[in-house]
Amino acid sequence: MKAFFNQLFDYNFYCNKKLIEECQKLENVPDRTTELFSHILNAHHIWNARILGKKIEYDVFQLQALKDWGDIHYENQRSSFEIITNVDSFEKRLDYENTQGRLFTNTIQDMLFHIINHSTHHRAQISVDFRNNAIEPLVLDYAFYKR
Repeated sequence: MKAFFNQLFDYNFYCNKKLIEECQKLENVPDRTTELFSHILNAHHIWNARILGKKIEYDVFQLQALKDWGDIHYENQRSSFEIITNVDSFEKRLDYENTQGRLFTNTIQDMLFHIINHSTHHRAQISVDFRNNAIEPLVLDYAFYKR
């Protein structure tokens, strides 16, 4: 399972890094792209913090400055690899509060998979936003990455 999650987070890191690099080239990043990518970064941070039992530093919909995306992304990745490396059991269940203060319980495996799936979902929305703003979307499919 550790190898599987390492592969998924390598893929996630690659995709987000490519997206950051592409946005840094743009004269103007579309507002919706900024909102969505900030949300990707914030949610990744929040899930890592829940798993690690650390303080949550970002609000789920907090806007992040483009200049900070790379640093936040790197720290998210580092924290996820820390979790993967040190976890005793991916089936361990953790209690947490969602952003509305409701209590839930999920396995670490489910939480980690959610980070990947959530990021992929919103990167697809960013691709649509790119297209709507006459920007060519990046090809970030997993199959292309593995080739």
